[in-house]
Amino acid sequence: MLLLQCDSEGDSLSLLMESGYEVNSPVDAVGQSPAHIAACGGEAFFLLWQLQNGVDINQQDCFGEAPIHKAARCGSLECLSLLVAHYARLDICNKDGHTPQDLAASAGFLECAKYLAAVKHTQTTFSRAQPALHEMKEMAAATKRSQSCQSVVYGKRRRSDGEPIDLSI
Repeated sequence: MLLLQCDSEGDSLSLLMESGYEVNSPVDAVGQSPAHIAACGGEAFFLLWQLQNGVDINQQDCFGEAPIHKAARCGSLECLSLLVAHYARLDICNKDGHTPQDLAASAGFLECAKYLAAVKHTQTTFSRAQPALHEMKEMAAATKRSQSCQSVVYGKRRRSDGEPIDLSI
């Protein structure tokens, strides 16, 4: 994190990758990855870099917290939106049974809690609509197939001299 504060252009991040830096490796005794630390510190730029370099977005530390818990606890709406955009799980509970939304609300970050609630509601609504949408697509495809079969069975083609050819059996 100190590198980030000294280097706003991101050259230090490139140097880390070139040195064989592993994005998912824990950096402290409680198993927090650099993504946990970035989310906890509200460092959206570094978190985005982590996301672009293959970080396990739902990796939990020894407290059962993923980076989204850390962003919620510190009230970083920017980090939360990055994590949500990269499909972080909102339903993941820490060892105390708290979701990121619970942590944001208990820490007094109501805007973050409302954002997470809205995203969760949208995801739930969308996932419920998916089977119905899939069924509608299947019905449309089946109707299209049956119509094309009927036109072949009951349709008539014309020979080159204009006489109809009866294809029905």
